[in-house]
Amino acid sequence: MTDSVTAKRGKRERLVAAASRVLHEQGVEKTTLADIARVAEVPLGNVYYYFKTKDQLVEAAIEAHALGFRAMTASLDLHTGPRDRLKALLRGWIDQRELTARYGCPTGSLCSELDKRTDGLDRAAAEVMRLLIDYAEMQFREMGRSDSRELAVALVAAYQGIALLTNTFRDPELMAGEGRRLERWIDSLT
Repeated sequence: MTDSVTAKRGKRERLVAAASRVLHEQGVEKTTLADIARVAEVPLGNVYYYFKTKDQLVEAAIEAHALGFRAMTASLDLHTGPRDRLKALLRGWIDQRELTARYGCPTGSLCSELDKRTDGLDRAAAEVMRLLIDYAEMQFREMGRSDSRELAVALVAAYQGIALLTNTFRDPELMAGEGRRLERWIDSLT
């Protein structure tokens, strides 16, 4: 690969990573391309080479969320059984409690903000949330639960609810407490 191709890919990846971070920290509406360019350390004029509009960059950030989620679930799949995978998922959420207290759940916040739009980005963000529910459903199904979809929705709803409260009250221990409760709940289902 030539140096210019590597540099181009590097800039694009930096822009997408910066967009994911800044969109989480500031929200879609408050974030400007200049904010993203500054965090990515890319000249503002170069942003337009990769993304013609802010919405294209938001869409790339959503795709990055999906890729990140798939990478996370691949690492979770290294755990022996479905109960351990679900509990590892919970621990991951708990480990991010300081970030959640400050900015909320990255995916949940993005879904909530984009849901007010009808340009397709709302559905793209919802697909990332669906990946999470589908993954949890698969784990509950492996546990032999016939109500796996309902349990998956309950788990994700509990997480999204506590993420909102953790952020609202800026209290990371709310997330830790709910994580422990959810671990006991998962244990009670086997």
